[in-house]
Amino acid sequence: MIKKIKKFIKDKNLDGYIISKNDSYFTEYSRVNNLAKVTNFTGSAGFTLILKDINYLFIDGRYTLQAKKQSSKNFKILEIPYVWPKDLQNIKNFKIGFNPKLFTKSMLQKFFEGKVNLIPIEFFFNEKKDKKIKKLFILDKNITGETTSTKINKIKKYMKKNKINYLYISASENVNWLLNIRGKDLPNSPIVNCKIILTDKGKIYLFININKIPKSIIKKFKNIILCEESSLFKNLINLKNGSFCIDKNTCSIYEQQIICSRFDIIKNIDPIYELKAVKNNVEIKNTIKAHIEDGVALTKFLYWFKMNKKKITEKKIESKLEKIRKKSKNYLFPSFDTIAGSGPNGAIIHYKSNSLTNRTLKKNDILLLDSGGQYKWGTTDVTRTICLGKISKEVKNNYTRVLKGHIAVVTCNLSKKFNGHLIDKLARKPLNDIGKNYSHGTGHGVGFFLNVHEGPQSISKFNWVRLKEGMILSNEPGFYLKNKYGIRIENLVYVKKIKKNLFFENLTYVPIDTDLINFKMLSKNEKKYLFYYHLKTYNNISKYLNKFERKWLINLIK
Repeated sequence: MIKKIKKFIKDKNLDGYIISKNDSYFTEYSRVNNLAKVTNFTGSAGFTLILKDINYLFIDGRYTLQAKKQSSKNFKILEIPYVWPKDLQNIKNFKIGFNPKLFTKSMLQKFFEGKVNLIPIEFFFNEKKDKKIKKLFILDKNITGETTSTKINKIKKYMKKNKINYLYISASENVNWLLNIRGKDLPNSPIVNCKIILTDKGKIYLFININKIPKSIIKKFKNIILCEESSLFKNLINLKNGSFCIDKNTCSIYEQQIICSRFDIIKNIDPIYELKAVKNNVEIKNTIKAHIEDGVALTKFLYWFKMNKKKITEKKIESKLEKIRKKSKNYLFPSFDTIAGSGPNGAIIHYKSNSLTNRTLKKNDILLLDSGGQYKWGTTDVTRTICLGKISKEVKNNYTRVLKGHIAVVTCNLSKKFNGHLIDKLARKPLNDIGKNYSHGTGHGVGFFLNVHEGPQSISKFNWVRLKEGMILSNEPGFYLKNKYGIRIENLVYVKKIKKNLFFENLTYVPIDTDLINFKMLSKNEKKYLFYYHLKTYNNISKYLNKFERKWLINLIK
């Protein structure tokens, strides 16, 4: 594939070409991954710059070790955000090609503006199209807590206030939220790929493969103008003059240029992101139910793992957990590929075992297990680091520092620590105090039966979004020692309000491995938190466990 791209570069008189991770819907987890085809890198974010004589792969801090293992043979690995290396400082006159359907203007401005001459030109990959059409389905109000019409009214108010005539909703997750629909176009998210133009009068133009709409529910789309996926220009020419709002994160340069040819773009942030991030009471209630079912599955797995006397591999762990989850009638599929990293594999933050890397766990290994599920109705994501045998003092101390950061997040005062930037500092402090850190964010937003990663809220150094009642986030500090082990403890939490005060409430109730804790390092309040966390875990899920599992769980309450 690299040879084909270099030939393309030569034939088109270019100096290089950029290939992105995303598909034309800009989804994190897609069935299409051109970046993997070219580089072998399978992470969820990144891009490559292929020049005539050298190839670069740009990734973020989560994937440094993974990218080096998968791609360093043919690619120079660089981390983003980054300072361009010396050998890229003098390429301002280079003509670099890119596919305008797979990049947004903001993406190119961030990484390439002023550095090269960008040439929009499409390199075609041979894509195998799925012949089987995956039908969408509609969620009832008792699941979503809100009708499409009330959601549209909220957006219309926003449009009126900001003098917007048309909103182009190019993020499928936002369309799915607005129309209360879901689908099967992505491997880990219940999303149907589609886009919308919403007018200030509430008129909807839905761009979708019409065959995905079952005949049995087509009547429910009677007030929606159904358009073929690629007919944006055709429908735009029939609209009256006016102003547009687009989404800078998912509106491609190709689409933006089509809109700009006839309309003024006055805003570039889709208001649905913020509306969607604030879950209503029904969504929270359904998410709590999903987490109880997931907590039962994880607890049963942890008991099995701790009691198991046979040799087990990472692949065996993945399949065992999936088998347990499938016993729930409401479980549908994983919310992302399970990460089961034992020993040195645990140090690879987003590790995925395969036939070459699949380890058999050794007696004194620790296992980093990060997994989640899509349930009727809710999305889960939980990480536990667990051990077999005797654990060194060093590992215990580092694990305890991660736990202290985890507890600091969930117990923080949200009236003072009101955004992710401030909270992130609390999570890192126990590690920072001894000169240690981790290279990923402390937490991400989570959707309601949608993407396991969503914004605009997150817990990271770079997020200043004010947290609001109903927002769901992950709480997952970690520590990673290259070629040795990895530690991460993750719960999902939501922002709860009582008497005008905001605080975090756990959604995840899964036991924390006390065999890894140095209790001497915990304060009185941290010990108290751990006691009540395990007590509530027991109260929530014990009735779904057998007597041996219950006995094991109750022994953790100390």
